[in-house]
Amino acid sequence: MKRMLGVVAAMALTGAGAVQAETVVYCGQLVQVEPLKMLERQTIRLEGNRILAVESGYQAPALDDDIVDLKSATCMPGLMDMHVHLAHQFSAHVYLEDFKLNAVDYGIRATINAEKTLMAGFTQVRELADQSHGSSIAVRNAINKGLVPGPRVIASGRSIATTGGHADGTNGRKRELMFDLGPVGGVINGPYEARHAVRQRYKNGADMIKITATGGVLSAAKSGQNPQFMADELEGVIATARDYGMPVAAHAHGTEGMYRAVVAGVDSIEHGTYMDEKIMKLMKKQGTYMVPTLLAGKWVEDKAQTKGFFPEMVRTKAATIGPLMMDTFNRAYEYGVPIAFGTDTGVSAHGDNGKEFALMVQGGMKPLEAVRSATWHGAKLTRTDDELGKLAAGYLADIVAVQEDPRDDITTLERVAFVMKDGVVYKNEVVSD
Repeated sequence: MKRMLGVVAAMALTGAGAVQAETVVYCGQLVQVEPLKMLERQTIRLEGNRILAVESGYQAPALDDDIVDLKSATCMPGLMDMHVHLAHQFSAHVYLEDFKLNAVDYGIRATINAEKTLMAGFTQVRELADQSHGSSIAVRNAINKGLVPGPRVIASGRSIATTGGHADGTNGRKRELMFDLGPVGGVINGPYEARHAVRQRYKNGADMIKITATGGVLSAAKSGQNPQFMADELEGVIATARDYGMPVAAHAHGTEGMYRAVVAGVDSIEHGTYMDEKIMKLMKKQGTYMVPTLLAGKWVEDKAQTKGFFPEMVRTKAATIGPLMMDTFNRAYEYGVPIAFGTDTGVSAHGDNGKEFALMVQGGMKPLEAVRSATWHGAKLTRTDDELGKLAAGYLADIVAVQEDPRDDITTLERVAFVMKDGVVYKNEVVSD
C-alpha cells in the first residue's frame, strides 16, 4: 500500500493555486446525487476549475494530463454545511467572551476554523449569525480573494432578533449593560425596524438573512420555545430580503413561532425541535427546508450532564430540547420534508462537522441520502445548484473523497481523505491499492 501525500496544485494561499490545463481524476466509486446512485470506476475530466466530463471506466489520459488516482476511494461533490458559526467555539466560558475579545480576535478565530472546515471536506457553508463584528464577511472576502484557505462562505451577518429574543446579545446582563441594540445591532421591534435591519445587512455585505423566530437553547433567556416575531415583523423582514435577493433562514424550536415563519415564507427552518405535522405539511408543500443540526442537539444534551458547564437557565433548556431533536428529524424525514445538512458547528467543535452524518443515519436516513442532503440539497437551498452540488459537466470542480464506502460505514465521512475546491487540491491522504 502506498500513501499518496502529493498535492496536485499549491494552495491559493501561496499564489500558485491554478491547476494544469487538464486534469484526470480516477474514482473507484462516485456518488451520483441526481438521480441518486453509486457509480463504479469513473473518470472525471477537469479543465481549470471546471468539470469537462464524467465518464464511465478509467479513460486514458492525454500525454500532458495530470492524474489524480482515487481508484481506492469513493468520490462525491464537495460537502456543504448549512449552519456554522466560524468565529465561535462554545465553552463553559463563552458568556464572558463579549467582554474580553475584540473584533480582530474573532476574525483570527474564524480564519483558523474556516481552514479546519475545508480540511473536513466542506467546500461551502452558510455562516448563520455572526455576532462578532462582521468577522465572517471579512473571512469570506479573504477566502474569495485567495488570501486564506477555506470553504465558500455564504454569510448572514448578525442575526435579527426582537428585544430579549434569542439573538439579543444583551440578555443576561445587569441592567446598566442591557442596551437597546436597535436594527443595526440586530434587535428590531415592528415592521419598519425589520426593514431597516435587512437593509443594514445588505449594506454590510451579507449574502442572506437569519432571524431567531423563537427562543433558543444557549441564550441567557428563560424560554427556548416562545414565538418572538409578530406576523408584520416577519413580513417586513422577508419582503425586504426578497427585494434584495437575500434568502432567509429562521432559527426555530417552538411550534407557533416556527409556523409563523413558514407561513411568512422563510427558506429554511433551523433545528425545528417541536415541529408538528401541520408545519411539516406546509414545509413540504412550499419546499421549505429543514436544517436539523442533530450534532448540536447531542452536544448540548451531553454537556447538560456536566455540573456547572451551563448556567442553570441554559442547562434546563439543553437537557429538555436536545433529546427531542432526533425524534423530530425522524418524523420530518418520513413525512418528506426537504432536508439540508447542517450542524450548528461552533456549538460542537469545528472540523467535526462530519459527525452529523452518523446521527442522520441513526435517525432513519439512508447513507446516500445523507450525502445528498449535504451536496445537492445544500446547493438547492443556497441557490448555487447551477454550479455546485453534483459532479457533472460544466460544474465547478469541488470534489471530496473518502476511503470507505459510506453505505457500509457512514463514519468514513468523519475522515475525509481528499479535498479539491475550485480545481485546487488542498488535501490528499488517499491510500492507493
